[in-house]
Amino acid sequence: MIAPLAAAVVLARPAQVLDLSVANGSRPFAGDRRLLTTVSPNGDGFRDAAIVRFRLTRPATVRISAVATQMVRAGRTGTATVWTTTRTLAAGRDRLVWRPSRTTEPRTYILRLAVAGGRVYGAYGPAEAQNAPVVRIQGIDAVFTRRSYAPGETAELRLATDAHFVRLQVFAYQSPGRPSEQDVKTSGLAMTGPIPVDWRAHADAPALLRVVRAGDWPSGLYFVRATSSDGRVGYAPFIVRPRRLGLSRVAVVLATNTWAAYNFQDADGDGWGDSWYVTGRHRAVDLERPFLDFGVPFRFHDWDLEFVAWLNQTHKRVDFLSDDDLDRVTSGDELARRYDLVIFPGHEEYVTAHEYDVVQRYRDVGGNLAFLAANNLYRRVSRRGSMLVRGPLWRRVGRPESAVV
Repeated sequence: MIAPLAAAVVLARPAQVLDLSVANGSRPFAGDRRLLTTVSPNGDGFRDAAIVRFRLTRPATVRISAVATQMVRAGRTGTATVWTTTRTLAAGRDRLVWRPSRTTEPRTYILRLAVAGGRVYGAYGPAEAQNAPVVRIQGIDAVFTRRSYAPGETAELRLATDAHFVRLQVFAYQSPGRPSEQDVKTSGLAMTGPIPVDWRAHADAPALLRVVRAGDWPSGLYFVRATSSDGRVGYAPFIVRPRRLGLSRVAVVLATNTWAAYNFQDADGDGWGDSWYVTGRHRAVDLERPFLDFGVPFRFHDWDLEFVAWLNQTHKRVDFLSDDDLDRVTSGDELARRYDLVIFPGHEEYVTAHEYDVVQRYRDVGGNLAFLAANNLYRRVSRRGSMLVRGPLWRRVGRPESAVV
């Protein structure tokens, strides 16, 4: 009786999906691998589809879904399905194809495969091992190699796109117009004309471009807009700092470290954002990643742009600084010699020990501080090359943020 029972158990075993892989039917982009492919769905026949190949151990009905993961405080239910289809397949090797529409938001998507009566592949969380294909929808990824430049310095831009030609143009942020999938135009002030760039030699990997020399422009927040003839668009912000500190007696420090912490760009290609807000597995974030939302920092409209717009509308001239610029100030005494007032308009949550020391000493010698948002001086961070490494809460190392004010 034992042998027939064992045979029945074997026959009842649900189908398994083996030898999973994904490709785009064309050339791989840099970083693509067995479970990651890059697709640019613009209808040109090049990288327009994600082709999932696998082997079924027995006939089964398989549902495949393209899943966008929730990027903030993620959980397994924090997902949205953007496409799905179901097929009944025979045992053996087969494939399923996703042809994303042109309007699919550029980001990564997990291709989740659910076998009827069996296992779901791609239901892993952000701290778990990847076991399903991921598709990177490519738009135009753009990021500057530094977060601020002085007038006259050449700015290096890293671009990743397989568009043949792109047009670059520099704008100054002027008002709360926000680039988005509905409105890719901004009300920014054009600082240059459109610059055409032949990008055909870089269709398979990111490359650096010396895009513009920061002109004799006022200190402020600027962005490069990159567009292609097929409708793709990307933005990269940068700060023009003053030629020397103290040209204005008021400094505005933009929360560039916080922008990086809230950057949910999925650089490692597992379908989840690379930020400690997604999972504690990430103890550091890369400052050289493009921003996820078409290159616009998360919550930038709420935290920073309204104040920048007010400064412009009231014709106030200030010195704009990044966290890097504040970190380079030698001491609070030097900061006090340069500025009567230092304003933090956004969530200045993440500061290095030196930044904290400079701000505290600046206050002690009579400097004026203005914090216009919450969670300032909240957590210690440090720099390791291009990585911003998360440390403890300042209040847990005896320096509560409330003590500064």
